[in-house]
Amino acid sequence: MGVPSDDVVVIQAPEMAGKPSVITISCPDKIGLGCDLCRVILFFGLSIVRGDVSTDGKWCYIVFWVEETGGRPTRWGLLKKRLLAACPAVSAASGLYNYCYRPQELMVEEQPPQVFLLKFSSSDRMGLLHDVTQVLCELELTIRRVKVSTTPDGRVMDLFFISDTRELLHTKRRKEEACEKLRAVLGDSMTNCEIEPANSQIIVCLKASPFLPPAITEELFNLELSEELPVGSPFSLNNPSVTMDNSLSPSHTLIQILGRDHKGLLYDVMRTLKDYNVQICYGRFHSSQDGRCEIDLFVMQMDGKKIIDQSKQRALCSHLRMELFRPLQVTVVSRGPDMELLVANPIELSGKGRPLVFYDITLALKILQIRIFLAEIGRHVVGDREWEVYRILLCDDFKLCASQNKIIEGVTKMLMGWE
Repeated sequence: MGVPSDDVVVIQAPEMAGKPSVITISCPDKIGLGCDLCRVILFFGLSIVRGDVSTDGKWCYIVFWVEETGGRPTRWGLLKKRLLAACPAVSAASGLYNYCYRPQELMVEEQPPQVFLLKFSSSDRMGLLHDVTQVLCELELTIRRVKVSTTPDGRVMDLFFISDTRELLHTKRRKEEACEKLRAVLGDSMTNCEIEPANSQIIVCLKASPFLPPAITEELFNLELSEELPVGSPFSLNNPSVTMDNSLSPSHTLIQILGRDHKGLLYDVMRTLKDYNVQICYGRFHSSQDGRCEIDLFVMQMDGKKIIDQSKQRALCSHLRMELFRPLQVTVVSRGPDMELLVANPIELSGKGRPLVFYDITLALKILQIRIFLAEIGRHVVGDREWEVYRILLCDDFKLCASQNKIIEGVTKMLMGWE
């Protein structure tokens, strides 16, 4: 008999109105577990305001204090199910206290999910793409790639390459559920809703491509920490600090992080440490009401040693500073008479990325009353990193709604959770 699932993940409701909910997780440890859990919490639209992590390398105990954001009700039962799925399983034979894998065994690559092609057409209207994205998110259908275009007669042709968190999209019932949900939002104008498995040629196209037009690379991937930000930039108040100290513990390196809080900050930190194969042994996270955050992490490498190498220290600190300073790249560029919004989202080495990016982009544009003429999502390798690049061609009447700087500010603040 294994450990009961009710004991692995426990969610406590707030003691009173205005207080955070408490999520307690007790399960076997693995490299990147904190990243995986934070990604799930971020997907459900929750903000982590405080966190405690402790582990002996075999078993970990994690507590998150979370608050609801965005006005969407949280499906707590489903959240618990997804958190359980992210935790390593405990077998009866392993025993409660003898559960132990070598680090290499804890980093087994997950099988890629099956990809499906969703095709439909409907009449165009303001906020259409966001409403579709919201339906897909509520159904737990992950958007892998999208191609949306507007025809001269005012209709929208939508192609979504999606995967199903529930792994049921191959069934007739699940397909009908998705089409019915879309029809309820889009009305009678929606036609030809079809969902079919993507063929092998399409799946190959979904893989990261090294090709990205030089103009986009130059405009979007300015990855240096610049001290001369544009006036009024949403990042102008952000001045992160990352330091390392090997003198306070005989076996661990202390990483101290100070900076401006943003949506998914703890996920961005955990994702970086996961990609560097750094294990957290003990850590605390706190976000204050004035929008600042403090993180203390005692960590070690996969070989159980401190981070002594100076070049690795500098690289990790620089990477963490960038994640606090500007975890996503956002810009707007001219394409002749047209204007294109570009957003780049970094991808983990595991192939996963920050959730709800497309949701936030389309919501920001809907609030700004800007219509989308063409949208594409693709993965590209730039330098030594893989990025998910969102290319949004705006309708030619966007100038009536917002300036170029206003668009960048609105999208950035939505992605970062800043008021």
